[in-house]
Amino acid sequence: MTTYEVVGKPVTRQEGPDKVSGNFQYSADVTLPGMIWGKVLRSPFPHAKLVKIDASKALAMPGVHAVITGQDTLGMRIGRSVRDVPLLAEGEVRFVGEKVAAVAADDPDLAEEALLMIDVEYEPLPAVFDPVEAMEPGAPHVHAGSPVFESTSGPVQPQGNILNHSTWSSGDVEQGFSESDQIFEHTFSTTWVHQGYMEPYSCVVDIDDAGRVQVWANNKVPYTLRRQLADALGLSEDQILVNPCGIGGDFGGKSPAMNVPLAYFLSRSSGRPVKMIMSYIEELVAGNPRHPSVITIKTGVKNDGTFVARESRVVYNGGAYCGFRGRPGLAGSRDAAGGQYHIPNFKIDSYMIYTNNVPCGSYRAPGQPQVAFAVESHTDMIAREMGIDPYELRLKNVVRDGQMCATGAHYNNVRGEETLKAVAEAADWGSAKSGPYVGRGISLGQRPQGQSVYSAKVTMDENAQVTYHTLVPETGTGIHTVGRQVVAEDLGIPVEHVRAVQMDTDGGPTDSGSGSGSSVGGTGAALGAAEGVRNHLTLMAAEFYGWPEERIKFRGGRVFVEGDAERGISIQELASKVVAATGEHISFSKTTEAKEPDVTCFCAQVAEVTVDPETGEVKLQKFVTAHDVGTIHNPITHQGQIDGAVIQGVGFALMEELLSEEGHISTLSMGDVKTPNIQDIPELVTVLVDSPGGNGPFGAKTIGEQPLPPVAPAIANAIFDAVGVRILDLPITSEKVLAALNKKRPRHCSH
Repeated sequence: MTTYEVVGKPVTRQEGPDKVSGNFQYSADVTLPGMIWGKVLRSPFPHAKLVKIDASKALAMPGVHAVITGQDTLGMRIGRSVRDVPLLAEGEVRFVGEKVAAVAADDPDLAEEALLMIDVEYEPLPAVFDPVEAMEPGAPHVHAGSPVFESTSGPVQPQGNILNHSTWSSGDVEQGFSESDQIFEHTFSTTWVHQGYMEPYSCVVDIDDAGRVQVWANNKVPYTLRRQLADALGLSEDQILVNPCGIGGDFGGKSPAMNVPLAYFLSRSSGRPVKMIMSYIEELVAGNPRHPSVITIKTGVKNDGTFVARESRVVYNGGAYCGFRGRPGLAGSRDAAGGQYHIPNFKIDSYMIYTNNVPCGSYRAPGQPQVAFAVESHTDMIAREMGIDPYELRLKNVVRDGQMCATGAHYNNVRGEETLKAVAEAADWGSAKSGPYVGRGISLGQRPQGQSVYSAKVTMDENAQVTYHTLVPETGTGIHTVGRQVVAEDLGIPVEHVRAVQMDTDGGPTDSGSGSGSSVGGTGAALGAAEGVRNHLTLMAAEFYGWPEERIKFRGGRVFVEGDAERGISIQELASKVVAATGEHISFSKTTEAKEPDVTCFCAQVAEVTVDPETGEVKLQKFVTAHDVGTIHNPITHQGQIDGAVIQGVGFALMEELLSEEGHISTLSMGDVKTPNIQDIPELVTVLVDSPGGNGPFGAKTIGEQPLPPVAPAIANAIFDAVGVRILDLPITSEKVLAALNKKRPRHCSH
């Protein structure tokens, strides 16, 4: 294994001191001269005709500077991919919480008062909330009249309430089932889950003296935000500048434009800068949570446990609009439906359905945790019914090098078998249980490692001090610090000599922002830019000193000729000489390309639980997670990603849910949502399986998303192992476990 000087070391985050001291600036901290506050009036109905809106009383209030309705934004649509979201409701509202009007006033309280003065008359319309029912003929249409929506990939026309239907298949499924000895079929469901970031959505918008739109927003994809605004508002992209600011947690949820377009209109109408901060009630009612789902898995198996055929039907409840997501459907349905197994005959049908519910968006490994829960619970049910050890069944069918996985994909350097064996050994899988009502559950997952478009620039001054310019926001992932490490490693200098600076949207051609590929693509751009600087320094060193170019090395803050210790200087001396000769700092920019993944990352997990048979309470005692990893850039941030993802998976499995009744969300605080706290965290054990072939800098692989999807099924399988009840819908609450236990217990008759 290669040893590096900077990469692989536990470097403290660059922004850490500012965050803990309160000096880090978030969008809510931005204050401009003359700034006023915006607030939004939202629909109380899941589906209704807008009969009348009268905002005259609100506009007449002293201190109210602007009021806008759908008439002011008529025909304008916004969306990350599919532009189907009106800036303000036009003609009808389609979910509880949809924006109907917006006001701007001197302070937030006055803005709230002004909202109460807006008179809106509604006429309720038929609504549909269940995605399966919404697919049926005769169901009320969320978007009536067969509309056609623009998208980044061309026009999109829903078929009734079916926005998207994606299919993946290989082999002959029917033939596979006919050749199977046994066939198993089960249906599972999951509910809404909010991302749970501490900082709610906020933004500030100002139109400067030159007429340019200045934006500060806690948005993780600044270039996508700029494009959305330009498309919706009829502006050119260079008329909009998205300025960098801190983001207080994201997990995928800080992607939509949210209130930024409204802040623009309020600013334009009032001639003042406008700040808008969503309350947490707004976040829960009208944010963009994880999609609920209904998933049916059917698998044909030989008597020895070999998987022969699989049919998967995934139905996602998309809510009223698609624009909060990055694409019409969710690729996670494909990746989780069997990507960890070799199944020669398979078909995956994935549906995205419009309903009159809160629109859903991205949340860590979008679409995958729902399907992983179904697939890995289903796998355990097959094992139990066939009398095969659940670990052995997975080991028999796990995809191996050279095989096609059950998504049609071929990957290089597949490490599923090794990862599965590592978790079983670490969890002491075959050992006796420590007591009654104790159970162990195992699960397996994989997530392809893609690469998107990222831009970076590296600049070195005459003192060999380096600035790493990135367009990727720091959402808490540590990407700026890891990028510094990659740059420092390539240039052979201490990481303390590299400073990361986030650029605004004028800083580069384009960028995918913070996301699943940013630790690979973002640092890949950083490495490419650093290589450009190093190559220029190499040429100059060869020219200045007559050294052989191919033998010049950079290490330990020095530039030297390999194999000749006498010929070497400090990098500072070289940088000073180059800057003096050229009259400018040494600088190089790099933009990466989007690539189809040829690498996938495996994750295998074992949960150990204790279940109280009298109350149904589930106590997670121990959780072991194993990952196939390449070169780890920073062990602190790497482990933090694993632990954070596992705990989010625990919340998804056991407690978190947005309760909704006919489109009305009733869990209106994070206390009601029940995210895990310190008492819910078990003993955490991490096993790292060394794996070659990562396509990140120095052979790195991504880690942020793959620890989450297998968590819920591992826990569900452990609960079954402990008390023999199977819960098919998340979350697995004490009430559900107790009800299942009571149903299972023999009834005593009195005589």
